[in-house]
Amino acid sequence: MLSAGTHTRAGMAFDRLAADYDSLFTFSSIGRSQRDAVWRHVQAVFSPGSHILELNCGTGQDALFMARAGMSVTACDASAGMIEQARKRVAAEAPDARVRFVELPTEEVGRLPAAMRFDGVFSNFSGLNCVQDLKRVAQQIAACLRPGAPLLLCFSTRYCVWEMVYFLLRGRPRKAFRRWGGVSEARIGELRFPVYYPSLARLRGTFAPEFRLVFATGIGITVPPSYLEPWIARHPWLLRKMEALDHAVRGWFILRTCGDHMLLHLEKVR
Repeated sequence: MLSAGTHTRAGMAFDRLAADYDSLFTFSSIGRSQRDAVWRHVQAVFSPGSHILELNCGTGQDALFMARAGMSVTACDASAGMIEQARKRVAAEAPDARVRFVELPTEEVGRLPAAMRFDGVFSNFSGLNCVQDLKRVAQQIAACLRPGAPLLLCFSTRYCVWEMVYFLLRGRPRKAFRRWGGVSEARIGELRFPVYYPSLARLRGTFAPEFRLVFATGIGITVPPSYLEPWIARHPWLLRKMEALDHAVRGWFILRTCGDHMLLHLEKVR
């Protein structure tokens, strides 16, 4: 196993969350809904037989999905706890899956063996929002990709309408607008770490010239963020209505950057 040279503060924070992450998000109705929306793009963009590099793999749910779809996956995460949970999942559910887990912060992805080449890169649900220097990460992953290789990267947005309305109604304006400045502080237990919220225009510039933006789509525009799970769990019929509407509007020019997340499809420039 290639171990992380530097265990990031975010990685240590997610160690605390690893054992409960699946129950809090992965298996929640909102978590499944948002993940299913991302998976439809995964199947459309990545081909069976591809070798995919996954960044911020968490508990391995996405890596296992891609392996079952016929891909091989090298999945990295800065959190030793998340990697442990991911290995347990694959051992229990699909021990023959072509998945290799590596404890490695995204900022150090260039430490992967130089001989490794990938057919695409995937990162889901805001892992890259914990990275300050995305430009350096873009340059590192460009070096291990073939020309034309696709990237699917899911970021938390800077302007989430659900979050603004929810916290304003609860009388917490500071929380409602916490993303607007482009960076806020997250807290898990006593550990604090910065979370960055780059705009779509900033991300397009950050990944250029190595990559060009093919499309961007919203994830969780009408489907709410996961902290509303207790409410939505009491109204499953409403979630189904929200999913249908989300599917209809997620590509709209303005709305695609106003949901909980946005999914970017980029391509390595030939």
